[in-house]
Amino acid sequence: MKNLIFLFIIIFGFGSLTVTAQDNLSPERKQAVDSLALEKIRDLSKYITLIGDKSTPWSEANRVIDRAEELFMQGSEIGVSSLTRKEINYYSVRKYFERLMRLNYSKVEISWYNIEYVSNLQKQPDGTYVGVITIFQKFKGYDKEGRLVYQDTTKKDITVYVKRKQTQIGGRLIGFWDVMLGDIRVKETTM
Repeated sequence: MKNLIFLFIIIFGFGSLTVTAQDNLSPERKQAVDSLALEKIRDLSKYITLIGDKSTPWSEANRVIDRAEELFMQGSEIGVSSLTRKEINYYSVRKYFERLMRLNYSKVEISWYNIEYVSNLQKQPDGTYVGVITIFQKFKGYDKEGRLVYQDTTKKDITVYVKRKQTQIGGRLIGFWDVMLGDIRVKETTM
């Protein structure tokens, strides 16, 4: 964890003893934070692929679930939709991944594409910045004979939170920006 924080400090150039002078995102830091947010989305996409892959060993899938959970704010939910029903169900992050691991298909393919910010980061009264990243998810489920039995494409909005945090390294108080994912809302599901 300290190595990760140290990496953030190097990437974002934070080295001050206090954080009060850096509570606003400069354009350069905003660009770095945007890159970090998109990287976390790409990581989540990889984790979802591994968890949904039926060839991933159970113990490995559970380890990946733990890693994926670390990307999210506590209390976040992920929406699940289907072409066969109108309602959208929302599950806690862990429950979503556990359900994904148990899907009743012999093979599952999940891919994300067109990942992009749809809203700029907006500063909230508490100093947190909030934005939305939109992704498209292609889902395919196959039976034992390898036939495609279900597929859909879902447009999803992922809330992104950027918060100012502090840590102590070598007796110095260091400030850094941390990016966490929030709710993943289903916007539309199509064939």
